[in-house]
Amino acid sequence: MKLISWNVNGIRAVANKNGFSWVDEIKPDVLCLQEIKAEAPQIPEPLFTHPFTCKHINSASKKGYSGTMSFSTQTFDTTDTAWHIDHTKEGRILEHHFGDVALFNVYFPNGQQSEERLSHKMKFYSDFLAHTEALRQKGKGIIICGDVNTAHREIDLANPKANENTSGFLPIERAWMDTLLEKGYLDTFREVHGDVKDAYSWWSYRSGARERNVGWRIDYFFISNELKSKLNDAFILNKIHGSDHCPVGIDIML
Repeated sequence: MKLISWNVNGIRAVANKNGFSWVDEIKPDVLCLQEIKAEAPQIPEPLFTHPFTCKHINSASKKGYSGTMSFSTQTFDTTDTAWHIDHTKEGRILEHHFGDVALFNVYFPNGQQSEERLSHKMKFYSDFLAHTEALRQKGKGIIICGDVNTAHREIDLANPKANENTSGFLPIERAWMDTLLEKGYLDTFREVHGDVKDAYSWWSYRSGARERNVGWRIDYFFISNELKSKLNDAFILNKIHGSDHCPVGIDIML
């Protein structure tokens, strides 16, 4: 199965740029979108002709903000919004179960606005990992995709020294990602490509950052160790435009 994740930073804006044309060429089995900034009636139709058989939307209660959306060529056994984690109703999680796998499409909070939002982000991180660990105890293999809003290591952003006091690269945020890996989750891109540098998924709109590849890798696919043998490939589709993020994905046998 080919799974792709993309923070679109406004699904209507991407649609207006014909930014989903690549979907018909690449033909993912599952497409997970974050930061759709729209409610169901506002989603443009059609976005593509690729025959997804089902779609799920979790819009934020605040209009034009946050939100997640998933498309799939197969029907999930169950889908949930994990409201006990996303209790502020920002539409940040879609939790899909199929067989012995739980797939999470997540738009993790940004902590740059204030100390309060950073605290909210860290609680979200903690509650989310506790939830996935509980599912693992029940025998579920876990796939986590989305905008994590943190670059893990110095090689995951172009200017680590300049950003060491910026939310998105703070020691406390990076430590949570250390914990995630210590608990037995794999950063699929690093699992496949090792310590390759200059591989980013987000670029500021300022100062021609994308053209100069001054970016951050903050969009990820993590899988639990139970699924390691099923992973075939992981990739970043950095030639696809339409958002300040680019899509990332994995090929996995499920």
